[in-house]
Amino acid sequence: MTVFVDRFAAQDDLVVDDLAAGRDGATQHTTEYTAAASAPTATTGTTTSSRGGKEADAAARVLLIRLADLPMDSPDRVRVRERVIELYVPLAEYLARRFRNRGELLDDLVQVANLGLIKSVDGYDVTRGAAFTSYAIPMIVGELKRHFRDKGWDVRVPRRLQELRLEITKATSDLAQQLGRSPTVPDLAAHLGVSEEEIIEGLDSAHAYRALSLHAPVAGDEASTELVDLLGDVDRDLENVEDREALRPLIAKLPVREQKIIAMRFFGNMTQSQIAAELGISQMHVSRLLSHALGVLREGLLNG
Repeated sequence: MTVFVDRFAAQDDLVVDDLAAGRDGATQHTTEYTAAASAPTATTGTTTSSRGGKEADAAARVLLIRLADLPMDSPDRVRVRERVIELYVPLAEYLARRFRNRGELLDDLVQVANLGLIKSVDGYDVTRGAAFTSYAIPMIVGELKRHFRDKGWDVRVPRRLQELRLEITKATSDLAQQLGRSPTVPDLAAHLGVSEEEIIEGLDSAHAYRALSLHAPVAGDEASTELVDLLGDVDRDLENVEDREALRPLIAKLPVREQKIIAMRFFGNMTQSQIAAELGISQMHVSRLLSHALGVLREGLLNG
């Protein structure tokens, strides 16, 4: 808590004056706040540092008491609340750093921790007599853990599987020490009291926490080769092989003129006018013949 001393020493004079003057309902807390505000700050040495930390804690408590005393519509409430939050920002940053190197940016974790700090300040009940840090630390840590649970997964999985994965991780370590080997799926299922299918599902869910980029380089291959280069795609021609083979005997059963029209229209990319000119018939006649041929082929495919 010694890191709060310098912040507290720089408190806004307006807040100090307001409290000292007893404005907006401040009563017995004025003397306590003034004494804490005028106390010497920590410099060097264990004794001075410890004393400074206690003074900062005392000053923050006075501000929290003051915040509880102020009416909700008081103009000073916002300033006092902001000062309390500023005092404990280093605590939030310290707790956020405990969760670094877990796949999340430290700046994002600091923001989440500060959100937990704000919730702590707003939810703290000074009448219970407990230290603010004993309330704020679990609140901030819980906010950080909730962030990892809800936002840390690249692919969202049910909370049940998230919790099961954590239990499997812990059980794997415990069983490895007890058995002297890596536990099997039946070992984990018996230890956790769940089915083997649930264990497999929990193990598979671990792959959803971090998704591999399609542009990730392929290990052991050329430096320019990426994962996306090795992934297959839908081959439309391959999908049409079955239809082509099914159509071949059906087309052979059509009259010769209709076979020619089918070939010119779909393989020669000719228009109906061009086909009509080629065959010496009208375009309307070509349209009728083409519709009849397509109808026969369609019926043959559906009924075949």
